Amino acid sequence: MTKTKWIKWAQVSTLALTLALVAVGGAALAPAEAKDVKKLAILTPEDPTDFGWNQQGFDAAKAVAEKEGLEFMPATGLGYGDVHPTLRELADDGASLMIAHASGYNTAAPEIGAEKGVAVAIVDKPDAIKEGAVTDYTLSGHEGAYLAGVLAAKTSTTKSVGIVVSGEPPSWNSQSAAFAQGVKATDPAVKILYAVIGPAAYSDAAGGRRVTESVIGAGADVIFGQGDGATFGMLQAVETTKSTGGGNVWFIDVIGDKTSIDKGHLLSSVVWNLVPVFTAMVEDLKADKFGTKPYSIQLSDDSVQLLKTKHIPDDVWASVSETRKQIVDGSLKIEPVWEAEKVRALMSSVTDAPAQ
Repeated sequence: MTKTKWIKWAQVSTLALTLALVAVGGAALAPAEAKDVKKLAILTPEDPTDFGWNQQGFDAAKAVAEKEGLEFMPATGLGYGDVHPTLRELADDGASLMIAHASGYNTAAPEIGAEKGVAVAIVDKPDAIKEGAVTDYTLSGHEGAYLAGVLAAKTSTTKSVGIVVSGEPPSWNSQSAAFAQGVKATDPAVKILYAVIGPAAYSDAAGGRRVTESVIGAGADVIFGQGDGATFGMLQAVETTKSTGGGNVWFIDVIGDKTSIDKGHLLSSVVWNLVPVFTAMVEDLKADKFGTKPYSIQLSDDSVQLLKTKHIPDDVWASVSETRKQIVDGSLKIEPVWEAEKVRALMSSVTDAPAQ
């Protein structure tokens, strides 16, 4: 072979090799094939009838399953004990994603998820996020809770409002702190009474009523209640107890909308819409992006809203709406406070009332 022919052959061979490498590289760089997601499961500690955490989670998961064409696999009323068997059963039945809708499940779910190779979503454990396997949705309605604090301060006639909680998980803490900040920013003279029913008294309606009655007796005429099933007891206390000033007591709820059972005392609610959250989880799972980030809710996309009821005067609502606008446009920033100790430091008075 002459030198000229060898050079031409080498050039052709190099070009062929380059094209081959480009083809291989192109295949390697091509988008990964979408994951086949067929079944969506959710586990809740209580039945989805609380107009709150359990019902909003159940309803959102069901809506997302219908929207995405997935089989819906609910497991409700599981309590707060060991859910390993239920998680295994759901995984064996083909769940593509298991939403463990309780902080008490955030250890068992990743364990069974790893054992069965199923993606899981948990709450109150953001440090457990693992790419492709575990995500966290420790949600905070603190922006809406700040608005609730503004509303409470403008509504109270006794100049005293109460926060009653069924425990101190991060989501409750961030809302309690923001509510207190909203109250103080609106009227620093308003006293804030803070009471804890118990360490995990989420379904303790009797405790919710007893503790709320004591907070009303201490002067509060607006109650910001966070408790899942325990809020029914809080609402009963508000409906049957007069304020120390002789007037009505108002209730501000969280997560759900109890308007349909209101007897004239539901002032508002910090409503959460979990459909965008669960939709994002499913879409991220399909796109192989699951477990790469936590999820949140906020006023800007209406995944958090403050409920307007007929009990709120127009001028008061206009003031609340102006504050909402400031939060959405960024001129007023509300940072979440997750730690119970920091929350307690914001209160005028703190009462621990273990469930009896």
